[in-house]
Amino acid sequence: MPNTNLEITQKAMEDFKKIQEYMILAKEENSTKTYAKLKDEYIYLKSFLNVAGVNLTELDKIKE
Repeated sequence: MPNTNLEITQKAMEDFKKIQEYMILAKEENSTKTYAKLKDEYIYLKSFLNVAGVNLTELDKIKE
């Protein structure tokens, strides 16, 4: 039987990676409204992954 918690954490990590990529693009394009919305999602995912015990030191490209 698959580990549901592990699958949820994996999905969150994938989403975290995507959000960071979109944030970098939004910042390059000076899209402040888009960046702000993405930052909300970034903070949510970062807090979830921290609670799940994921070490984000190497994964976090934004560092906010």
